[in-house]
Amino acid sequence: MTDTTSGTTGAAATPWPTHDPATRRWLPTRSTPVDPDRVEALLAAEWERFVRQTPASAEHNARASKTLPLGVTSSFQHWDPHPISIVSARGAHVTDVDGRRLLDMSMGFGAMMVGHLHPVVVDHVRHALDSVGTLFVTPSPTATEVAELFQDRFQLDMLRFTQSGTESVMYAIRVARAYTGRKAVIKVEGGYHGGYDAMQVSVKPALADIGPADAPIPHIPQDAEPGTVHVVPYNDLDQLRAVLAAHGREVAALVLEPVIENLAIVVPDEGYLAGVRAACDEYGVILIFDEVKTGLTAGYAGASQRLGIQPDLITLAKSIGGGLPLAAFGGRQEVMQVVVDGRMGHFGTYNGNPLVMAAARAVDEVCTHEALDRAEGINVRTLDGVDAVITEFELPAHTVGMGIKGCITWSTTPVRNYRDYKATDFRMAELSWLWGVNRNILTPPGLDEQWLVSLAHTDDDMAQLVVDFRELAEALRA
Repeated sequence: MTDTTSGTTGAAATPWPTHDPATRRWLPTRSTPVDPDRVEALLAAEWERFVRQTPASAEHNARASKTLPLGVTSSFQHWDPHPISIVSARGAHVTDVDGRRLLDMSMGFGAMMVGHLHPVVVDHVRHALDSVGTLFVTPSPTATEVAELFQDRFQLDMLRFTQSGTESVMYAIRVARAYTGRKAVIKVEGGYHGGYDAMQVSVKPALADIGPADAPIPHIPQDAEPGTVHVVPYNDLDQLRAVLAAHGREVAALVLEPVIENLAIVVPDEGYLAGVRAACDEYGVILIFDEVKTGLTAGYAGASQRLGIQPDLITLAKSIGGGLPLAAFGGRQEVMQVVVDGRMGHFGTYNGNPLVMAAARAVDEVCTHEALDRAEGINVRTLDGVDAVITEFELPAHTVGMGIKGCITWSTTPVRNYRDYKATDFRMAELSWLWGVNRNILTPPGLDEQWLVSLAHTDDDMAQLVVDFRELAEALRA
């Protein structure tokens, strides 16, 4: 039996730093290991159940694989033996080709945070289709008006629209390079920032390929040409300062998620981001916050405002578009001036088109403080319910939350960086995810991703997740 402590204010001393007070992390005080044989037996039974329940998805995947590699339109959508294929969605639910109605806890990784087919989004988009148009390729008041809304909400001096998070990160780095006259980039080990070559370095690499924790080696995939990219652990200011001391005058930008959301949820230590800000200022490095996933899901004005740290540039996507392909990058006027004076050209046929601008205006309208606070309240109550189950069954797990997102991490100690993440129990994570899928709760297929409480979810919806988790706990301890 293991005794752990929460690391929160008033708790017993812990061997790890306290997390940023704007984030949520709960750790149990007692835990008992799960029986690995029991886990494997349950996994085998659940995979058999999955295959029985999804014959139409299997058939569709076989058909799709003849034209689409792996039968999917994005590699993350695939899992063996086959992914679930969805035919329709509304509110907080999706319906698959087998006719099952599932509670959607992925919500497009946050892109559908207002809910599927939200009536305000539908009305705005329909108006654009009926009366405005879909593409002008000219300046338009529709883009200017949405830019002003984003400028005010996210406290950006200037911004430009793109079509994806990958694009926004790519252009933000180009802006930083043009502004500083430098080429090198620093990123966080394990972090994902889209398909841009420079950001493909050390995305969930094998531990055997990346050296010791106190001297990480950047892992470069065969298909990437990233240029010079330095890798540092998250939540480690000493290593960041060491890299900057050695290479800082060559580094254009540091790119990181202020709260990492591709390794479940990894929250910053208290004071970490302030230290990052100060270190970048010392060496003239542009600080880029990738808020593609945090965006509106972290709060009304995103993670940077909630955490109290203003980067030089921010990238946005997913939640801002209401399900349509919209992204943006922007920040300090002095830095964005490189687009004005031509040091960095930014192009895109579909940038700021009236169709996605209509959706963005709708999202801004419905994502009020009150609406987001309501969703976050549901999320907190859900996390509290899961915590109670973990405590009752002494499960070797803990919960983490940020805004309207939450997750169960199968470890009794905090995950503060990629190496910690790799030490979590992935077989339990797989079982937890599959258990939910087989009971009509669809969380992202990455096994280490988080759930999202959209504006369409209710307390009753999320109570289903807690009940499901309790049944899993009972099965593990049977």
